[in-house]
Amino acid sequence: MEAAFEHFRLWLAAFLTLGIFSFLYKDNPWYKLSEAIFVGISAGYWFVVLFWDNFFGKFWVGAGDYTMQWLASVFTGGESPSAEGVDLMLWIGAILGFLMLLRLIPKIGWLSRWPLAFIVGATAGLWLINYIASNVMVQVQATMVPLFSTVFGAGFDAGSGVIIGGLVIFLGTFSGLVYFFFSKAHTGAFGTTARVGVFFLMITFGASFGYTVMSRMSLLIGRIDYLLGDWLGMIK
Repeated sequence: MEAAFEHFRLWLAAFLTLGIFSFLYKDNPWYKLSEAIFVGISAGYWFVVLFWDNFFGKFWVGAGDYTMQWLASVFTGGESPSAEGVDLMLWIGAILGFLMLLRLIPKIGWLSRWPLAFIVGATAGLWLINYIASNVMVQVQATMVPLFSTVFGAGFDAGSGVIIGGLVIFLGTFSGLVYFFFSKAHTGAFGTTARVGVFFLMITFGASFGYTVMSRMSLLIGRIDYLLGDWLGMIK
């Protein structure tokens, strides 16, 4: 029975993988079926994970269960439950989450804009701080490192590669900032520096794009390895 189930699992995964690849030919019912199954299973999986991790694991354990017990004690006159480890601030998130669901009701759907605005604003503020700390300050630190200071790991003892790397980082950062300085015409030496900045920017964007392509290629290689190895047995 277990062997039959494993055989069925191999063929089902291969069928769905080939269905996704069939889109390379043209849009077809096989692809639409595979896509619908993938989206549906993903949505169901993340619904269950988020329910148990957030609603139950955080809200209900942290505030919901205590609130229900407290209300029961108020109406029945019993002993109030212990508030140790309870975070009533979680009710704010629960209320905002409930308001998000009101978007499904057209007449009062406008109420969902309030939690959405809160999420967008809070996320923007959080990532602004994170990017300043992880990107801007690190870039400033790397640009201002002394070239010949052994304290920072550079200098002649560290090799000429460290010095050249420091110069490249400084030149790329400085010329990139010059390119985005629009209060002065990009002519003469200023324009030449701006064009060097464009060169560094294109290298940066190309490296970022190449990294994204390689990550997608790893997924493709994994699927091909499954088809030729696990399914057909052509790769040992």
